[in-house]
Amino acid sequence: MKIKEAEFVTSNTDVEKCPEPKIPEYAFIGRSNVGKSSLINAFTGKTKLAKTSSTPGKTQLINHFIINNEWYLCDLPGYGYAQVSKTEREKFMRMVKKYLASRENLMCTFVLVDIRHEPLKNDLDFMAWMGEKELPFAIIFTKADKLGQGKISKAVATYKRELKKQWEEFPPMFITSSEDKTGVNDLRSYIGEINEYWES
Repeated sequence: MKIKEAEFVTSNTDVEKCPEPKIPEYAFIGRSNVGKSSLINAFTGKTKLAKTSSTPGKTQLINHFIINNEWYLCDLPGYGYAQVSKTEREKFMRMVKKYLASRENLMCTFVLVDIRHEPLKNDLDFMAWMGEKELPFAIIFTKADKLGQGKISKAVATYKRELKKQWEEFPPMFITSSEDKTGVNDLRSYIGEINEYWES
């Protein structure tokens, strides 16, 4: 799948005000500072589509973009940002979970994790919640350009060992880098295949 057009649609905190769920939708979420905005920009080929910042926690709204006038990309607030109050973090997560549980056209949620780090509790807890709600998700490992191939394989193996404690099957996994575009075409192809299923 080629990305020909990518346009901002709307930002809000109210799930009821999200665009009409008439076309497929894919959400991107992860801990603050995981490189979500940079990956979205690399994925779409639009360098300023999602706002990037040196300050983690920039995304605080449900942001919708329309891609190729065929499907929605949803950029969700990050979680785990220490400089946002606990009350604010809880408010964001209530908003996000309401969106994820009620958005009927949501085909897959991409959970981004920094491949340089050991499996983190809030990532694993979030994935467990997705599983409990039977919501489809995939894992995107970001910042792969920061590691050599051997360390990448080791990091993924470590993650799989941790997931195996709770999961019988692994979700789809993608190794990516917004810097050198690793994995970008794999993500595009994955979404393209699901969109074909929607259309059929």
